[in-house]
Amino acid sequence: MGNRRATYRLLTHSSKPLFNRRWNPFSQSQILLRPASGFRNCFDENYRGFQPSVESQKKSFLSCLRLLRDHRGTIGSGIGIGNGIQHRCYGSMAGLVKRNPAFSELNAEDIRYFEGILGEKNVIQDDERLMTANTDWMRKYKGSSKLMLLPKSTEEVSQILKYCNSRCLAVVPQGGNTGLVGGSVPVFDEVIINLSSMNNIISFDKVSGILVCEAGCILENLIAFLDNEGFIMPLDLGAKGSCQIGGNISTNAGGLRLLRYGSLHGTVLGLEAVLANGNVLDILGTLRKDNTGYDLKHLFIGSEGSLGIVTKVSILTPPKLSSVNVAFLACKDYDSCQRLLQDAKRKLGEILSAFEFLDSQAMDLVLHHLEGVRNPLPPSRHNFYLLIETTGSDESNDKQKLEAFLLRSLENGLISDGVLAQDINQASSFWRIREGIPEALLKAGAVYKYDLSIPVEKMYNLVEEMQDRLGNVAKTVAYGHLGDGNLHLNVSSPQYDDKILAQIEPFVYEWTSKYRGSISAEHGLGLMKANEILYSKSVETVQLMASIKKLLDPREILNPYKVLPQSLISAC
Repeated sequence: MGNRRATYRLLTHSSKPLFNRRWNPFSQSQILLRPASGFRNCFDENYRGFQPSVESQKKSFLSCLRLLRDHRGTIGSGIGIGNGIQHRCYGSMAGLVKRNPAFSELNAEDIRYFEGILGEKNVIQDDERLMTANTDWMRKYKGSSKLMLLPKSTEEVSQILKYCNSRCLAVVPQGGNTGLVGGSVPVFDEVIINLSSMNNIISFDKVSGILVCEAGCILENLIAFLDNEGFIMPLDLGAKGSCQIGGNISTNAGGLRLLRYGSLHGTVLGLEAVLANGNVLDILGTLRKDNTGYDLKHLFIGSEGSLGIVTKVSILTPPKLSSVNVAFLACKDYDSCQRLLQDAKRKLGEILSAFEFLDSQAMDLVLHHLEGVRNPLPPSRHNFYLLIETTGSDESNDKQKLEAFLLRSLENGLISDGVLAQDINQASSFWRIREGIPEALLKAGAVYKYDLSIPVEKMYNLVEEMQDRLGNVAKTVAYGHLGDGNLHLNVSSPQYDDKILAQIEPFVYEWTSKYRGSISAEHGLGLMKANEILYSKSVETVQLMASIKKLLDPREILNPYKVLPQSLISAC
């Protein structure tokens, strides 16, 4: 065992019972329980001109989309280096997206108006701060906005949008700017409306568990607040230290525990949003049941700021449970991962809260690029790794369930090796591996990221086919939320290369569409996938989306060029 006293190891060759320790993640105390039995627990107005039949509409629509895809190779190719990380600026999207000439350009009178309602310090024109706000987290998309506004209230957001709509000034709402599809940064010179100053918790009801807060609240701050109240956020993301709840809702972020608590469409009870004309839509309800007409909040959950800017939210939060276990396991093949998931749903049932997977390439990247991360299962390398979390209220019963599940999986050969966290520090180290993969990919160089929903049984087939297509030109790295069929497919290479991109796209979208998957599981469409929406949605569906967009934002000023194909939407 060496000095690995901090974790409990599952040893396939051992049936000798051994006293094992149970940990409470909300205290440092350790509780000595009974001996293990059987294994060693060491361890996204109708279109103008689209008046003919449905079939001719489809043909025209698809023809436009093919034309867009044929221009895929004309994306801007400026490569730069920042902080030692190679990046590529796709900001102009030359040949693919053109600036809408109907949009006005910013002038001195506009600046004076904004300063009049926000104050000079909240009207940002500083080049350094604008550079950060213009660039996405991956340093892949870069706009050229000359102005960022920092409203402190819904009324100020309303005044900003009313003015911008009258001037036909395009805007981009921005939160923590942690998005991965270019949705939170300008494409050209759009005015940035950053909601970070709207970060107040308005109310919390301990009886119902309903939290009401402003959109600029950082997710991690909400998690900490609720922890002190004995509750948790139903949403948890690797970017929780920077992302904001308004952005989470606007992208319908999924996260690590969707398997247990569901999507934001289920946990968000109400919201407040400002429309393009400045009207404030108050649907900030706190009721679990309300069947009075259309449930309009769902239009804004996942619409990426293209229909309105979310300014407040009410969300249902579950109580914090004291019995939490985290296991880090190894499997020999993907079939074993699937079978283990099936068994976990049946045997762990109501306590199963997360079921994450990563392949050997993902593990190698984390170990190589993240300081202080160690392999929980040395010295061997395995083909697949799983992180399983259970959360319940009965420590003894939860313990017995997990032990029985692990023992059975071990005996059936589904697990090759594994460790069970002894305390909260060990659990955090396991989660660090899973949550640190995006950071490791960024440090490794250029990365092409694809966030896909695919039937679980087909998920890794795509990874293997991509590996065959790319050969030794680039590394294919896979990880994701196996419990809800969400694959994060990444192609890592030293630098961006159009030849690599041509091997990936449109193949990855065609493959996903073939198996009736979604080209965006939780990241949104943004700029990156706006022209690819037909791979996941029908022509009729996209037409209806465009009609809703035209109704709520007739001048197209809200987050333009994103979510829907811009060439198919009439402008100002």
